[in-house]
Amino acid sequence: MSRSLNYSHIFIRLGLAIVFLWFGVDKFFSPDYWINAWVPHWLIGFSSRFGVDALTLIYSTGVFEVLVGISLITGVFMTTFSALALVFLIFILLSVGLNEITIRDFSIIGGFLAILSWPKINGYTPYRL
Repeated sequence: MSRSLNYSHIFIRLGLAIVFLWFGVDKFFSPDYWINAWVPHWLIGFSSRFGVDALTLIYSTGVFEVLVGISLITGVFMTTFSALALVFLIFILLSVGLNEITIRDFSIIGGFLAILSWPKINGYTPYRL
């Protein structure tokens, strides 16, 4: 594989990792903002049926986003976490709807699709940071 293909893979992973790490960590510093601004009320009601309050939901989401970011940086379970992040983003788009903020998720979805479809050699993506 060419050097530019290797670099582009690293750049896309780092870009997505920064986004997910930023949002994941921010959920621990500003959980009330995330609950009030972005979590649909129906989701809070639904999760409360299972004993999960809004704060736990936000913290769990934050942990997931941090794990996605770490996975993208390290390459460990990268395909699995990329697929989960893709499903997560599609769920967000379906739950919150399109607006000036969630429209960015289309490009993030494109990034994860690129990672998931990147060329593999013997089932292994050879691009490491």
